[in-house]
Amino acid sequence: MRQKQISKKEETSPEQKEVRTVLEEVLRDGAREMLARAVHEEVEEFIEGYSHLRDEQGRQIVVRNGYLPEREILTGLGPIRVRQPRVDDREIRDFEGEAVFTSKLLPRYLRRIASIDNLIPVLYLKGISTGDFPTALAAILGENAKGLSASTVVRLKEQWEKDYAGWAKRDLSDKRYVYFWVDGVHFNVRLEGERSCILVIIGADEQGNKELVAVQDGVRESALSWKELMLDLKRRGLPYAPKLSIGDGALGFWAALPEVFPETREQRCWVHKTANILDKAPKSVQPGMKRAIHDMYMADTKENALKAYSQFIESYDDKYPKAVECLVKDKDQLFTFYDFPARHWIHIRTTNPIESTFATVRHRSRRTKGCGSRMATLTMTFKLVLEAQKTWKKIKGYKLLEYVVDGVPFVDGIMQKAA
Repeated sequence: MRQKQISKKEETSPEQKEVRTVLEEVLRDGAREMLARAVHEEVEEFIEGYSHLRDEQGRQIVVRNGYLPEREILTGLGPIRVRQPRVDDREIRDFEGEAVFTSKLLPRYLRRIASIDNLIPVLYLKGISTGDFPTALAAILGENAKGLSASTVVRLKEQWEKDYAGWAKRDLSDKRYVYFWVDGVHFNVRLEGERSCILVIIGADEQGNKELVAVQDGVRESALSWKELMLDLKRRGLPYAPKLSIGDGALGFWAALPEVFPETREQRCWVHKTANILDKAPKSVQPGMKRAIHDMYMADTKENALKAYSQFIESYDDKYPKAVECLVKDKDQLFTFYDFPARHWIHIRTTNPIESTFATVRHRSRRTKGCGSRMATLTMTFKLVLEAQKTWKKIKGYKLLEYVVDGVPFVDGIMQKAA
């Protein structure tokens, strides 16, 4: 009986096929229309937000300017061709120091929904095996998504491995990074041997561009692992040390840094520090503690920050000494950002470029669910960050970086005039 039901289900008449094709086309047209309408409203809302800006003749500075070239996006309904309105935001772009309008619905690099080049690394790092990829991808992209066989995934991985191998040996002699963000990221994929996580460095160059600098496997808490990674950067020609590195206090990076880049200053990540402090206090007092910590790193001057720091110690030392100890041990490295431009503070107080990139796949404990090769894991991490990198913007106030490079002093974020 069951066999008859299955065979009957598989039988599809020409009339049914035609109806299904017409229905799919109607759905695609509807999706295209809804997407176009949503993007149009997004553009109009953006322009309206800048409608008060006028030129000398009284004309609006931010306006519509035709359309971007038509492109095709792969969806669960099949490919959909879209045209996105172009926004002329050049005047405010020059002022803000970055391209201001980017559609959240249609990012410039997006060609698939969701992007297969992004999904495959994410699924792998979550522990999905290659054989399960077609099922997982079809569930996300829809049954009509094409080219999703296991052999296709294998070919993609092989090409990405070649890309990673070449990138990991690239010459760095023409690079200068002003800031480093560093972290060690655990995934659900078990690495071979003792090298249990992926060490990641993201840098900001002299022009304010954020880019992936290094991806290597190692031990998060090991000074030797981080030293090997940084020495490799120097061997490949990196000529200058970063002015500031930002990371979690538990990293072995900090023990290795003075041996490789002794002139680089240290900034502990306030997101990590906040989580570590709260972890040492009962939930009932965590909201108040969190506000007190926020008052430290959001203070307008270092003096006010240190007042909030002292107030925290006075308030919590008697009952929660471990929480206070967690704060106190990194005091000298928690407030370094006050010696850098105030426009940069939002970027250099935390390791957000790394945290946001790996938010969906990072696995903080050593317990793992899957297993995978060292090269495949490195490759997928590399590919995931490169995809994310396409959406990264310049850091705010990037023109101030030249003064940071030249060693011009900043006090409470304000540049000091030469004597």
